[in-house]
Amino acid sequence: MPHKFSFEILHMDGASRLGRITTPHGEIETPVFMPVGTAGTVKALTQEQLEELDVRVILANTYHLYLRPGDDLIRQMGGLHQFISWPRVLLTDSGGFQVFSMSDLREITEEGVRFRSHYDGSSHFFSPERSVEVQMNLGSDIIMCFDECTPFPCPHEHAKQSMLMTVRWAERCRNYLAGRQQSDERANQALFGIVQGSVYADLRKDCVDRLLAMEFPGYAIGGLSVGESKEKMFEMVEATTPFLPWDRPRYLMGVGTPADLVEGVRRGIDMFDCVLPTRNARNGWLFTHDGHIVIKNEVHKESEKPIDERCGCFVCKRYSRAYLRHLYHQNEVLSAVLNTYHNLYFYLDTMERIRQSIASSRFAEFATQFLSEWRQSGTSD
Repeated sequence: MPHKFSFEILHMDGASRLGRITTPHGEIETPVFMPVGTAGTVKALTQEQLEELDVRVILANTYHLYLRPGDDLIRQMGGLHQFISWPRVLLTDSGGFQVFSMSDLREITEEGVRFRSHYDGSSHFFSPERSVEVQMNLGSDIIMCFDECTPFPCPHEHAKQSMLMTVRWAERCRNYLAGRQQSDERANQALFGIVQGSVYADLRKDCVDRLLAMEFPGYAIGGLSVGESKEKMFEMVEATTPFLPWDRPRYLMGVGTPADLVEGVRRGIDMFDCVLPTRNARNGWLFTHDGHIVIKNEVHKESEKPIDERCGCFVCKRYSRAYLRHLYHQNEVLSAVLNTYHNLYFYLDTMERIRQSIASSRFAEFATQFLSEWRQSGTSD
């Protein structure tokens, strides 16, 4: 297992797990939600504000940072931690999902993926080895295998061949990192394998079996939340988690709503990431204990109420809905700042409440109440 990376389970409540991940840049209490900082920034917030929110880990994007400003420059600047002045944990994805989403700008072969930059159309090539090398140059604590994410819907045979190539790529990623670790003491990243297989339980199980032989320190479930129903998504989670190692963190990639987090934890997931709280904040969609509100709507024009009377963030303690609506309609930068701060606070507070409920062996009670309130609010997932 990579140097300075470990995972321990502190308490279990059914399938839900309270745990701790230790990395070279600090500890993460799990279950955890990781804010997305695509280009080395969580949009609209400073690193000081993230620390104030007690964010322990943020996710950065290999594809975007490789294109701008370039992984070589970031390495010369002392790595991504130093470059963005973030002393806590960093996780980078492999760039696979971004390549998947550019179907008209890429060509996939066994060797890797040739793609064109969405910035200027220039041609680039990512092999599994190159993806790991870029992530090592970034210096993140947790890195991901390069994988192929299939679209939805996807025929079984296509999904099978894609899954098998993902497994072959995972082995190449693992071998490349292992070779670098023998000669470079700085190569202490923890590499997670990614389970693919579209919406087919047999392929998910097959993928897990093949990845387990490689002994990754953590495992992610990828290729979901790409158009399938919520029911099918969690069916695939249930078809996967029972076969993953008990003593390794489990990461559900790109998910999701607050209700999704609760449902994922119920099924044994430890780690989540999603752009939803930050992207929705910039669009004026704000999460509350009673569902969501859309701050631009006329109903908030004269409202002296905070976003959420049950929320403890400074935005809710100080600012009215009427003012926040005004900021949004004026297209003021402060609108994105305040909305994003609140939404992330809500997500992180939800995760803290989840951890506390597991610690006290009352997660089932918490989940039932939370999901009941969420559904009664009329909030649409």
